[in-house]
Amino acid sequence: MSGLRLLSRLFFSIAFVPALYAADATVELEKFHGDLHDLPSLQRGAQTYMNYCLGCHSLQYQRYKRTADDLGVPEKLFSDHLILTGAKIGDHIRSTMDPELAKNWFGTPPPDLTMVTRVRSEDWVYSYLKSFYLDDSRPFGVNNRVFPNVGMPHALLELQGVLKEGCRQVPRIAANGGEARDPLVPGRTLTETQCGFLNLEEGTGRQSAEEYDRTVTDLVNFLSYVADPSRKQRERIGVFVLLYLAIFFVFAWLLNREYWRHIH
Repeated sequence: MSGLRLLSRLFFSIAFVPALYAADATVELEKFHGDLHDLPSLQRGAQTYMNYCLGCHSLQYQRYKRTADDLGVPEKLFSDHLILTGAKIGDHIRSTMDPELAKNWFGTPPPDLTMVTRVRSEDWVYSYLKSFYLDDSRPFGVNNRVFPNVGMPHALLELQGVLKEGCRQVPRIAANGGEARDPLVPGRTLTETQCGFLNLEEGTGRQSAEEYDRTVTDLVNFLSYVADPSRKQRERIGVFVLLYLAIFFVFAWLLNREYWRHIH
């Protein structure tokens, strides 16, 4: 029965996570640039996840031990500093939050994030984590550009700081697609006011914009690894398989030519 239960949970995750992470189609997603071979990045991402995300979101299809081994972290070090729920090194990575209480707090239990980067894409998760902004009309005081009216707080608020919607002066676009110029002042670009930008309130975050971007990149990199832990090994084996097929093709072609030489 345990196998059927695991299969049913996986089906639930794949079937319902897209609805939980429905994005605003009008928002242009930022491009994520990660590297699954960057172990320090994956280690930092794991640390961020355990400290800021695991309180609500499980990674129930991933084990602590597999994570520690793949990320090159000694098991004792991993247990002492990254297992914060009292679990054992061989356990699955689960949140300790009670699902019923979570449903009362958030309207629905926080989804499992094991497959989130495969279901929603790395670009979506990366943009989502950078798109929270202050909105006093929401229960937790924040909203999100990528996921409008999101029902969760901004878990990384203390790192990023407070973003507010505001207006900026931007270059006016001419009919030919270029920047409009002032006909009376040579070289002067005409501007216009556009609103809807997210502006960071200075002094509200522990990290600079560059540091926060690296934190989010590391976190999404880690989630990308969790979604497919065997990806690096599969790609490495794939190179040897292709080399084998290339060499085998040469010998097969030579053998085929030898057979047909006598027939013709």
